Amino acid sequence: MLDATNRSGGTATASPRASAAQLTTGVLVVPAATPATALTTGFAARCARVLLSPWSRLSLLVVLLVSAASAMLLLEPQKLLTDGLPSQLGGAAAVVAYAVAYGVCTVAFVPRPILNLASGALFGSQLGLGAALGGTVLGAGLAFCLGRALGQDALRPLLRGRWLKAADHQLSRHGFRSMLAARLFPGVPFAASNYCAAVSRMGLLPFLLATGLGSIPNTAAYVVAGARASTPTSPAFLIALACITVPGVVGAVVAWRKRHQLRAR
Repeated sequence: MLDATNRSGGTATASPRASAAQLTTGVLVVPAATPATALTTGFAARCARVLLSPWSRLSLLVVLLVSAASAMLLLEPQKLLTDGLPSQLGGAAAVVAYAVAYGVCTVAFVPRPILNLASGALFGSQLGLGAALGGTVLGAGLAFCLGRALGQDALRPLLRGRWLKAADHQLSRHGFRSMLAARLFPGVPFAASNYCAAVSRMGLLPFLLATGLGSIPNTAAYVVAGARASTPTSPAFLIALACITVPGVVGAVVAWRKRHQLRAR
């Protein structure tokens, strides 16, 4: 009597005795994986762990930022101050395109004062301010998301110094007001504050709101200066220049005093 093969259909069936044994013991017999399949699965799992590890993601972030900065050096976005926008762009499309380009440039460490001056020179005070603020928030959001996704897991264990712990505690517990103060004082580097906030436990929405509100005074001053650069003796240009200089001096003094307070602790 044949247990495993049905002669009429030619298909393998389970033996009645084997089926009864499996039902009695409750054990389902599963064919073992072949050595080749197990080796392939194990290799793929190890590769995935390596590629998704915190240091691999941090390395990818560094490569992306270095590549973006190198591209900006080759493209020379500061030429916008002298050459202007391409002739194909005009109206609202030009403002939106500039805001997007502004955001990408800030991720690539292009200084914001240059971009703000160019925005005022290209679009005037009102449209220039809108384009510059939109690009500021966009660039800050891109940098924050990149830093949070690719750098936070690797860098948080390294926050061991006194200053680093203090900055992380301040951003994590009082994120909105800390970032608002950082945006109001022009001496705080824009890119550095973006990535510091990303490594902390600060939320994205408070970060974007603080960036948008805190960047208005300084951005407006640079935009107006760029729009009135052709008349450097005009009251608007002189007021804008004062709005750029005075907060910078105040920020430097406050930073110096905070430095001594941190040393005294």
